[in-house]
Amino acid sequence: MQTFDFTTLTAVCSDIRAHWLPARIEQVYQRNSYTIAIALRTLKPRGWLEISWHPQAARLHIGEPPPRTPDTFTFSQQLLHQLGGLALVGLETIAPWERVVDLQFARRPGESALYHLYVEIMGKYSNVILTDAHNSIITVAHQVNQKQSSVRPILTGQPYETPPSLTAAIPSLSESQERWQERVSLVPGAIKRQLLKTYRGVSPSLIQSMLLVSDIDPESSTDTLKPDDWQRLFHHWQEWLHSVESQKFEPAWTQQGYTVLGWGILKSAKDIQELLNRYYTDQLNQQIFSQLRHQLSQKLNNILEKLRLKAANFEQRLQQSEKADEYRQKADLLMAHLHEWLLGMKEIILPDFETGKPINISLEPDKNAVQNAQGLYKQHQKLKRARTAVEPLLAEVKAEIEYLEQVEAAISQIENYTTAEDLQALEEIREELIGQQYLEDSGVRPLGGSLSEQRRRSSTEAPTINFYSYRTPSGFEVLIGRNNRQNDQLTFRVANDYDLWFHAQEIPGSHVLLRLEPGAVPEETDLQYTANLAAYYSRGRQSDQVPVVYTQPKHVYKPKGAKPGIAIYKQERIIWGQPQSLVLNSAS
Repeated sequence: MQTFDFTTLTAVCSDIRAHWLPARIEQVYQRNSYTIAIALRTLKPRGWLEISWHPQAARLHIGEPPPRTPDTFTFSQQLLHQLGGLALVGLETIAPWERVVDLQFARRPGESALYHLYVEIMGKYSNVILTDAHNSIITVAHQVNQKQSSVRPILTGQPYETPPSLTAAIPSLSESQERWQERVSLVPGAIKRQLLKTYRGVSPSLIQSMLLVSDIDPESSTDTLKPDDWQRLFHHWQEWLHSVESQKFEPAWTQQGYTVLGWGILKSAKDIQELLNRYYTDQLNQQIFSQLRHQLSQKLNNILEKLRLKAANFEQRLQQSEKADEYRQKADLLMAHLHEWLLGMKEIILPDFETGKPINISLEPDKNAVQNAQGLYKQHQKLKRARTAVEPLLAEVKAEIEYLEQVEAAISQIENYTTAEDLQALEEIREELIGQQYLEDSGVRPLGGSLSEQRRRSSTEAPTINFYSYRTPSGFEVLIGRNNRQNDQLTFRVANDYDLWFHAQEIPGSHVLLRLEPGAVPEETDLQYTANLAAYYSRGRQSDQVPVVYTQPKHVYKPKGAKPGIAIYKQERIIWGQPQSLVLNSAS
């Protein structure tokens, strides 16, 4: 993940000062353990200043509105209590080339600051600290006691102390190339490391892009660089310093991430706030996505392994119960041939009633023929009762396996994070498994996922729908559920009488809906394309051909008490889906 470096901080603060100051504080909301959002009211529409002390993504920028769910964090409540109704009147770094910003709050513009909110963007040591006008700490995002740091404890009631000063040299536009080159090359080493060690305000991403635009290998040693290399590099070094001093920036997307200097542009950005919000949201959501997908997959694998073992045990008991009639037959034979029994016999061979074939019957030598027959009858009854008891248990376990395999198939279809909808689909699966009591709700959400949290809706709001959407060759819309929740929505809420419903036959997969207007008749190519999609979004994705059923939505039912995503259908037709054709098309 790209570091929110001094250059980016300078660009952001410059933009906020130009467009968001002064601003009235209307609300403070804490998204998660590392991020708060402060509502700023200016003459323009309201905006949300997002401040994060995340160890890998500490940052400061204008973000998106928070979700409409209760805020249970005390830090945000303390901030709102102190800052609510005041105005943000200033935004300054505490010292040159430091990544610590002082947000100043007063009753109105032009008055002295009553409170200071210090945002320290320092990697894993990042923090947010509120002080009064005399710099006494009122509240802090992350308290640091004496045991954690004897150098700089951060506790409420204590005076705020700035972080230790940096020891590297301060960059300057007035510095000559000779002096600059002498500093950087004093100790031979890779140019990227020497620049980082020598000067303040630089970051790995800044050096990487500076060397890239200078056409210099980052691993090049300082003692191998040619005069032309040094000249090009110094030119871009001064270009960077001039941008910082004049506060003129050019935010854009690059191949590796983003830039605010206009170097290596892949795509221009609308503005720096949108650029940073989107970049860090996507990066953090990507982390959450990978963690959550791994967590859900592991949990399902463990549960399914136990259930399949349980089903195998039930099936074994049923196979044993199939011998019930055999025990009764032997008991009947023994009772019919009591006269052939002799004292102390361990076995007896008697002819079958129907076929006459000899049947070997084991006997207990200390019991007579009648007692042995009674024992066989008891074994018959025991196995018969076992079948009656085990059959519904096996059916229940198989239904549970079928349901969880459907969930597993949904997770397997969401392979990579591309958009926030991918993360939302996984979060919906997690909530479903919590609802079905396969997962415990710890009340803790993955950290850093600001956008995913915004997607969460309270129970009083309409559910968000983000089905996969495609178009058939004739232009008809095809909607596909990403998980069981969406499958139920698609089939039982969205579908109308004119649509066609598709699903891979007897294979876990998504519900697929071909949307049709009244009187519209799909071509064979439309049906085949939709069947291909239904096959692709099923466990049969890797097969050449998959049987797919389709019918009208009115012929699709949800059994009473069935789990999410489970449906039965009738009056279906079958068409062979070809998922590989879609893979080839997407690859091309």
